[in-house]
Amino acid sequence: MHKAVLTLGLLINICSSICIVFLNKWLYVHHGFPNMTLTCIHFTTTYIGLRLCVLFKVFQPKRLSVLKVVPLSLSFCGFVVFTNLSLQNNTVGTYQLAKALTTPAIVGIHTFFYNKGYSTQIKLTVIPIILGVFLNSYYDVKFNWVGTIYASLGVVVTSVYQVWVGTKQKEFQANFMQLLYYQAPISAGMLAIAVLVFEPITAENGLLSSWSVSSLLVVLASGVVAFSVNLSIYWIIGNTSPVTYNMVGHLKFCIILLGGYFIFHDPLRSNQMLGVAITLSGIIAYTHFKLTEQNTLKLPTAVNKI
Repeated sequence: MHKAVLTLGLLINICSSICIVFLNKWLYVHHGFPNMTLTCIHFTTTYIGLRLCVLFKVFQPKRLSVLKVVPLSLSFCGFVVFTNLSLQNNTVGTYQLAKALTTPAIVGIHTFFYNKGYSTQIKLTVIPIILGVFLNSYYDVKFNWVGTIYASLGVVVTSVYQVWVGTKQKEFQANFMQLLYYQAPISAGMLAIAVLVFEPITAENGLLSSWSVSSLLVVLASGVVAFSVNLSIYWIIGNTSPVTYNMVGHLKFCIILLGGYFIFHDPLRSNQMLGVAITLSGIIAYTHFKLTEQNTLKLPTAVNKI
């Protein structure tokens, strides 16, 4: 793939991922917007965006078995709902840093369930990542067990989801947009049922409550950005790998961490900064070893071409 196209895709994902965090946090903190309702709106907006893509012939839909897409849609629901609940119940910094644990989780899933080998060097890099996240969470003055549980569930479901996305694309011989085209409406339908049970639209702070124009505009903006996030996630995973997506994604957490500090006045203690630094060291080490291994594998091919 052309480097310029890959760079553009990564930049879109970085910008949209940062925006969606701040928009969602703003809705939770300043407007008390219900979590699952917001997620359902995001899925619906994503499907509408995909329909427009089909209308303008951006991609051609492919007929897939709905039953086979259901498990992926269910994990998609859990992935977004639990990460949003983590954002709602944790500081922005703790929420973002906890997402770094998806890399060790994916390495573990690949190792134990897919018999995919990783070098000892790469396995050792998960230690500073886990240690750094622990230090940040432990010294977070707003630490709470509810937020920790949601963050942990988010890591597990996100890791499973991202691994499945890569395998399902190969299984169905479908590109990222064709798969998301089926997945988004199924996920929206699942969450719509959950909303009626847990977040009735007529209840206080429900969808039909009296919301201000500014609240609705932020919800609309978050829906549009969510479409960009979902699309770019599929594009990156489909054209690289789940681990690559996570490692690129971790570069975003420094900006998000600063945004939490300046926008939402989240405390940032020296021990937390040490945790961030340790996590970053693990990420940098992982990236170095991964790139070294990839270059080593490509070397025989390059020599043969000469």
